[in-house]
Amino acid sequence: MFLPTAPVQVKVHDQSGTIILNRPDRRNATTRAMLIEIQQALDDLYYEKRVRAIVLTGAGSAFCAGMDLAEMQATAELPNPEAEWGADAEAYRSLIEKMLETTKPIIAAVNGPAVAGGAGLVLASDIVVASYEAQFGFPEPRRGVVSGIVAPLLAFRLGTGPASRLLLTSMLIDATEAHRIGIYHELTDNDHVWARANDLAGECAAGAPEALQLTKRLITETLGEHLATHLAVGAITSATARTTEAAAEGVTAFLEKRKPKWK
Repeated sequence: MFLPTAPVQVKVHDQSGTIILNRPDRRNATTRAMLIEIQQALDDLYYEKRVRAIVLTGAGSAFCAGMDLAEMQATAELPNPEAEWGADAEAYRSLIEKMLETTKPIIAAVNGPAVAGGAGLVLASDIVVASYEAQFGFPEPRRGVVSGIVAPLLAFRLGTGPASRLLLTSMLIDATEAHRIGIYHELTDNDHVWARANDLAGECAAGAPEALQLTKRLITETLGEHLATHLAVGAITSATARTTEAAAEGVTAFLEKRKPKWK
């Protein structure tokens, strides 16, 4: 049972199921526990026969701010932080692969900014409806870390040129720009984001389940033949980046609301 205060909630509406990231006070930043809960929610909705499509959204004014940096910083105080960072990267990679492999369509209802790991959740979705306030970007280099797992997925969706621009500049683009380059497929008013995503879930449900499953497998397993390998390499890169002095300074500076001092 998902309680109103639970960080991940699941609701079923007719032929769609909705997963809600529910930490609005932290801009829905994901913790280790949440990554596991989202995977469990995907499994639950996959096995729910009446659910034909899955909507992923956030509570409050943000979609998802990525990994919880306070949790990341606390890990540095552990006796063997490298092992924990490796496990974190693997858990996030596992969630992205789960989203790609789930044969029911996943529709992101992006109700606000989607950055870092939150942007990755958008890219792992099949269809994206966003509000006009839904910014998008990868600020990781300004935190001293690397968006290693998301990088190959971004290149898969957009191509290496547009991916390089976003990843290397750390720029935060607005919804109109994200729509122009094909990250957000539709834009609508914030109050209608979930409703439009639910409408699209109904459009998907009008197709034969077997045809939808085969189509998604075609996209992920054939067109994205090497994507799983690239995601695994990205996870190693992401975990390695967290062991550097730059990561320690970048994360600390962000939490202290100051500019980092790079060496």
